[in-house]
Amino acid sequence: MSKFANSFSPLTTRHASLLLSFFALIATSSFAEHTRTWRQAAYEDFLKGTPHGVAVRSDGRLELAPKFTLIADADASYLWSLRVDPKGALYAAGGSPAKVFRFDTNAAGAAGKPTTVFESTDLVAQAIAFDSKGTLYVATSPDGKVYRISASGEKTVFFDPKAKYIWDLAFAPDGILYVATGDKGQIFAVSPDGKGELFYASDEAHIRVLAFDTHNNLIAGTEPSGRILRITRAENKNRKEKDPGVADGFVLYETAKREVTALAVAPDGNIYAAAIGEKLRPATQAPTTVITTPQGTTTITGGAVVLGGQPQGQTPFIPFPQQLFSSIYRLSPEGAPEELWNSRDDVVYSLALNSDGRLLAGTGNSGALLAIDGRGVFAQLAKAGSAQITGIARNSAGKLFLCTANPGKVLSVGPEYEPEGTFESRSFDAQLFSQWGRLDWWGPPPGSSNKPADKSYASVGAPRVEFFVRSGNTEDPGKEWSRWFGPYSKPGSSAECPPARFAQWKAVIHDGRSGDGVSWVSLAYLPRNVAPVIDAIAVQDPGVRAQANMIIQTGQQPSVTLRQPQTTSNPTGIVVTQSSPARFEQPPQGFREKGYQSVLWSAHDDNEDELRFSVYFRGENETDWKLLKDKLEQKFYSWDSTAMPDAAYYLKIVATDAASNPPDQALTTERESERFVVDNTPPAIEKLQANAATNRCTGVCGDSVVVIRFTARDATSSIERAQYSVDGGDWIIVAPTGAISDAPEEHYQFSVDFVWKPGDASKEHTIAVRVYDRFDNVGSAKTTIKVP
Repeated sequence: MSKFANSFSPLTTRHASLLLSFFALIATSSFAEHTRTWRQAAYEDFLKGTPHGVAVRSDGRLELAPKFTLIADADASYLWSLRVDPKGALYAAGGSPAKVFRFDTNAAGAAGKPTTVFESTDLVAQAIAFDSKGTLYVATSPDGKVYRISASGEKTVFFDPKAKYIWDLAFAPDGILYVATGDKGQIFAVSPDGKGELFYASDEAHIRVLAFDTHNNLIAGTEPSGRILRITRAENKNRKEKDPGVADGFVLYETAKREVTALAVAPDGNIYAAAIGEKLRPATQAPTTVITTPQGTTTITGGAVVLGGQPQGQTPFIPFPQQLFSSIYRLSPEGAPEELWNSRDDVVYSLALNSDGRLLAGTGNSGALLAIDGRGVFAQLAKAGSAQITGIARNSAGKLFLCTANPGKVLSVGPEYEPEGTFESRSFDAQLFSQWGRLDWWGPPPGSSNKPADKSYASVGAPRVEFFVRSGNTEDPGKEWSRWFGPYSKPGSSAECPPARFAQWKAVIHDGRSGDGVSWVSLAYLPRNVAPVIDAIAVQDPGVRAQANMIIQTGQQPSVTLRQPQTTSNPTGIVVTQSSPARFEQPPQGFREKGYQSVLWSAHDDNEDELRFSVYFRGENETDWKLLKDKLEQKFYSWDSTAMPDAAYYLKIVATDAASNPPDQALTTERESERFVVDNTPPAIEKLQANAATNRCTGVCGDSVVVIRFTARDATSSIERAQYSVDGGDWIIVAPTGAISDAPEEHYQFSVDFVWKPGDASKEHTIAVRVYDRFDNVGSAKTTIKVP
């Protein structure tokens, strides 16, 4: 058998240079490695795990978290405001209907059942505050008032601002109570005897939150322009008659968000502000929460609560949006602003300063408490078990308290750390049955913590971080998984869990030290080698040549669309796995070239091994396979079929992963193609005859009819079509005697009219016929005849 060619015309220098440059960009390692590593080091990776007493930091680190304790579940769907009175008692306000609860806690933070100290027919108790004597003041909304609650529990109306909403209350050191309202954006100053005056009238619709800076200036956050204002009482000589109120406002910063939801002032003079939402027209907003109570149907449109189900304010709010941008800004004492933190997922509802100087942010709609340092690195300390953390308060001992919404709860946070924290990773899917190997991790060295070490614990040499590993064959870990193997206290330990498809690790951090932790974890595994899979084989039509798409051949024939094999791989040709870089698989292109035969196939390997292919052929009545081409890297092959006798054949594609495995572990697979035919011999034309049949005359002129007969025969395939031509004229289609051309042998008979006039001499005419078989091989013949 002669050599089968698969060569291409030489590339020009320019084309070759472009080709090499292209593959330099996409090339990866020629060999895949079976041993792989599951590594977790990013914040997004750790968030998929389950922490218990462990904080997840944004710089990709696990550390112990402050101790979280549930104080009590309040008899309310949501709590809006949380305050500590001068004696250390904790109060929370919410609804619906409006209620204020007192939580009497002991030194350990434990509490009994909450006591209701205020309730009314108003929809919600929006804000609470205490004066220097410990007297409780409660603001209700909507169309609410400010109530004063006596020591005996008697409530009286202290101040009525005649405003739609009361958003916040704040006592100044001089005993003046400031009341933030909407929807006219006013702040009222109320003296201890209940006499109020309009302190400041804003251009904004709502004054949402109040605070005092280190110089006792009033700071306010607004909606809908998201402004942070500094408001100071004006001297009479600077007042303008047209300005209402007795104070002047100065915009410290206008945020890029719509609503300022929380303020916090640090001892160093920095002002922190949380803002949410986009600055949209009010008409685009819509209420999102509807509550039915004995008082009627209620629509919550933000911190605002509107009776009757329709928003009555000028700028309605959305209290618990599902998706909303949120940012935290820091304003220096000099007034310079910067964005410290932002998120597409977490919405900030409350801010406070922790005893360690970090900023605390209560968020929704996952109910997470974040701690943010001065560099913007944040840690998710814990989740409250409610949808939103709406308030944060701190007592004189430095203990933090949280209130929540959906449902309403009160919790304590720190200042002590959990004595032990655990973190369970997400379940990892190796895709294949695997053997688990080396467990490795890294964390800050001992002594990096700012917290004093527990010498008694360190003296016994106990490890501060321990790991456990388990495995199973279901996606969700459960009792059908293996037990936890460990503890492993030294990085590089070999995991002892049994081979399986899934695995999970657990870290246990001891000693109550916030500085100890874990920065990354990796687990090595070896998937069981599986044989490659040949998904499909597509033998192309005869006369089609396939070649690499980047090759440009001088004078090549028009391209044709190749018939693609069905595949389970990426149709773009770019293959990416979780353990290997991108690899580009270039699809071929096809063009017409007589005598060529091509085959395409699709194949994949679950181990992502590099595959090599061999192509074999055999005749229809043969038993042994003959090698056509081996060591192919591409998934196609073309050859010159004129070297093969005309006959029916089959192809066999063999795939091996030997390039990526030791010889004793390499596996192969094979698949046979459908039957195809090689036919390069033209059909034969036999018994070509042309005979004059009759002469017909009308007295003026006449014609002669010539009948042509022939037989077409092909040894391999059926006859496709036949044509004839007279004296070199146009080729004309002719049908076989059976009308359908579908057999290796067809018979033809047709007649041709020759017109003549009296006196014309006999003329010689040439009759040519040609016949095509199914493979476009053409045979021809001719004959001559004198027509009288």
